[in-house]
Amino acid sequence: MTVIPPEPLLPPAQRNRNRALLVLIVVLFLGSALVAGALRFSGWRPAGMQNKGELLDPPADLRTHPLRLVDGGSYEWRPADRRWRILVAPPADCAHACVRMSQELDLVWQLFGRNADHVDILWAGTVPDGAVRNSAWRVVQADPDLRATLPRVDGGPGEADNGVPAYVVDPNGFVILRYAPGFDPGDLRSDMAKLLKLK
Repeated sequence: MTVIPPEPLLPPAQRNRNRALLVLIVVLFLGSALVAGALRFSGWRPAGMQNKGELLDPPADLRTHPLRLVDGGSYEWRPADRRWRILVAPPADCAHACVRMSQELDLVWQLFGRNADHVDILWAGTVPDGAVRNSAWRVVQADPDLRATLPRVDGGPGEADNGVPAYVVDPNGFVILRYAPGFDPGDLRSDMAKLLKLK
């Protein structure tokens, strides 16, 4: 009968080093989880994850306001199509600022590239002479109820007086983002590029 000798015990220094390593691994794992949770609940987000436009909370619901196209018919939301919308509802006397905005919206739309087919530009009201229009444009009738639904459609305190706000409407008909008058078109493009990846 062969007797197997017991394994020699680890030297105390080696055992202590192994325990310290195990504790360090647990602390690193739990510590990073706690820091991530604290950042998440404090509202912090990495710069690439932040919206450039103002996130509307709660979002305005346009599904209760049927949009009528100027050339006849109605604009259908059709959520299954996964179409995003950029909505502008300028005042009746908008001229130069609206022409400039139409040029900026056209440029933003073109920069979407292959995703441009998934975006409509909704212009509520009369299109000024000289405005740039493309195949994404849908001109809808100016509707006081629509304007009343849009947050700060006539601008807000401290905002530029020479511009018009723009809004992003999700495929379901909810207004989720607002861009103050005089906004940077690059901000709208950046936010829309992220949203179009969700389709």
